[in-house]
Amino acid sequence: QVQLEESGGGLVQAGDSLRLSCAASGRTFSRDAMGWFRQAPGKEREFVAVITATGGGRVYARNVEGRFTISRDNAENTVHLEMKSLKSEDTAVYYCAAGSPKRNMREKTEYAYWGQGTQVTVSS
Repeated sequence: QVQLEESGGGLVQAGDSLRLSCAASGRTFSRDAMGWFRQAPGKEREFVAVITATGGGRVYARNVEGRFTISRDNAENTVHLEMKSLKSEDTAVYYCAAGSPKRNMREKTEYAYWGQGTQVTVSS
């Protein structure tokens, strides 16, 4: 019912900025919380950030807080992740997710819909 597609990934240098986007389709988009997760080589998928359906609440993982900003534009059915001061440890495939988390919005199992991911590589 909800389809997601990420874009904006690429190869950048440490300290650079990058803006990821997630295009969503489906009538339920405006009711969904939207999360960003990432999966680095050899690691499990981990929480990055989430924004509530209205955009009024935002939660970030500790290691990205202050550098990353999540936002959404319900009118355009898009979600963004602005990443600044990128570090090599930010290298990962980034996924956007949609859902209605009820118990733990940092938990990937709380999200029903996922994009295919976009690669972010930070060189140092």
